[in-house]
Amino acid sequence: MIKEAVLENVEAIFGLHIVPQYPLGVVATRPREFLAGCGSFKATISGKGGHAAVPQQTIDPILAASTAVISLQNIVSRETDPLDSKVVVSVAMIHGGTAFNVIPDSTTIAGTFRAFSKKSFNALRDRVEEVIKAQAAVHRCSAKIDFSGKEHPTIPPTVNDEKVHEHVMRLSREIVGEENTKLAPTFMGSEDFAFYLDKVPGSFLLLGINNEKTGAIHPPHSPYYTIDEDVFPIGAAIHAAFAHSFLSNSTRGSI
Repeated sequence: MIKEAVLENVEAIFGLHIVPQYPLGVVATRPREFLAGCGSFKATISGKGGHAAVPQQTIDPILAASTAVISLQNIVSRETDPLDSKVVVSVAMIHGGTAFNVIPDSTTIAGTFRAFSKKSFNALRDRVEEVIKAQAAVHRCSAKIDFSGKEHPTIPPTVNDEKVHEHVMRLSREIVGEENTKLAPTFMGSEDFAFYLDKVPGSFLLLGINNEKTGAIHPPHSPYYTIDEDVFPIGAAIHAAFAHSFLSNSTRGSI
C-alpha cells in the first residue's frame, strides 16, 4: 500500500487491534514507543564434515553454532542496561546433521530479535551478525546470515506520535468513558501498522473484547480466537470520530 502511494499527502493516521487482555470496550495505548520492532535472522554456519570418531579431521559447525547460541544470549544479559533492558534475542530453530555419528558440513540457526527504539533495534541487528560470524571464525567455520526474512519480514517499532496519541485518547474518553481508557504497558509483540507510522504521524491502540460472551479467551491469531461483535460499533465510532475531528481542523497539526 505504501508503494502504491496511499500515504501521500496524508497528515495523520490511526489504527486499532482488538485484544482479549482487556474487558470489552476498554481502550489501551501509550505515547511514543508502544510495540517492539521485530527482526528475524537465519545463519548458515559451514565447516568440514566427517566421521565423528575422527573429529581432528573435521571442522565442526555444530560446535560453532552451539557457542553462537550461547553468546547471543549474552547480548541481552551483558550488553544492555538491566534497568532498561527492553530487548529480546531468541534462537528458536537449530538444524544440523542427520546421523548420530557423522559431523555435517553445515548447521543452520534461526531466531528473532526485538527492541522498542529504532537505534536499539538497528544496533541489535548489527550485534547479532557480529556475534555469529565471530563465533564461527573462532571454530574455523564461515557464516552467512540472512536478515531478509521473506516469510517474516523485518517490522520496525510501533511508535505513536505524542500529539496524535493525545487526540485519540481524548476522543476515546468521550466514547467509552474515562474509566475505560488505560495506559497500556509496552508489548514485545510487533505490528505492521508500524510501517505506516514510519511515514505519517499517527497512533495505534488496543481495544478490549474480553467478556462472558466470548467464553474461553485465546490469543489473537489462534484458530480458536472468538470475537464479541458488540465491540464493532465501538471501534467504528473511534475511527469515525478521529477522521471527523481531524478533518474539522483543516490546518496541519491543529489537533
